Amino acid sequence: MTGGLGFIGSNFIRQLVKSRPKWAIVNLDKQTYAGNPANLDGINIKTVKKDICDAKAVDAAMKGCDYVVHFAAETHVDRSILDAGAFLKTNILGTQVLLDAALRHKVKRFLHVSTDEVYGSIPRGYSKEGDHLEPNSPYAASKAASDLLVRSYFVTHKAPVLTTRASNNYGPFQYPEKALPLMITNFMEDKPFPQYGDGKQVRDWLHVRDHARAILTVLEKGTIGEIYNIGGSYTCQNRELIQKVLGLMKKPKGLVTRVEDRKGHDRRYALDCKKLLKIGFRHEYDFERGLAQTIAWYMNHESWWRPLKVAGGYRAYVKKAYKK
Repeated sequence: MTGGLGFIGSNFIRQLVKSRPKWAIVNLDKQTYAGNPANLDGINIKTVKKDICDAKAVDAAMKGCDYVVHFAAETHVDRSILDAGAFLKTNILGTQVLLDAALRHKVKRFLHVSTDEVYGSIPRGYSKEGDHLEPNSPYAASKAASDLLVRSYFVTHKAPVLTTRASNNYGPFQYPEKALPLMITNFMEDKPFPQYGDGKQVRDWLHVRDHARAILTVLEKGTIGEIYNIGGSYTCQNRELIQKVLGLMKKPKGLVTRVEDRKGHDRRYALDCKKLLKIGFRHEYDFERGLAQTIAWYMNHESWWRPLKVAGGYRAYVKKAYKK
């Protein structure tokens, strides 16, 4: 697998170690700012510190593997707006390197992890797997391109590929530049949280452990060549989520600062997940319980997130992203 030191990847590895203890895992990870070795403390697997764009390193890591699960990506929309270059290289060219290696090594299944953002904003209803892709940020465009590349390898080379597209994830080990951990950790420090625009953007929230189980379900039971949406169990406006977190943490409303809206900010995401349900997946996490547990996790793991927020790269990014 790739990107196993990231937020979703590390939770997936923990799921595998627990539910598939006989599987041998090789994790190929460049260890960028969001690839944190502390995410896998206590987990004994083989990690190779290499770039997915390095064909020789990918070949060596993939040799002998039956399955490939591809998480590695540049993922933060705000960063893609500031500089799209890394997103194009990692998310598109890196995926191509992996697909070529998968053909050479004749892997049995190649699962590409993508996002609901490739569908773009949907004013009503639900996005289905066959809908047109209308990405509205450089990040989403890079993921849409990699999705289409994966599809092309299935059509052209009969590669044994699957693609998943998930909604907003939350839970433990999420890098604190993302909305929910930024919100929680800022509130813990009695610092303001920057709310984009009017806060009426609608998001569908998926617990990362449900996401991990859904990916495993698709890997084992999904039909080769197909795409599977992985939606969450709760939908709300961003401003409603902020008020929920303030209430659970017993913090004043004055800790919310309205800032200029993000460029090209999608207004609403919503996924139709009937295909996923048909192969046996069911959510385990109720959002209210999952949110409370997530807040508690960050409150109890200050030693995990605080070093990340004082690092020079993080501080420089925050200053640049929220300079107004």
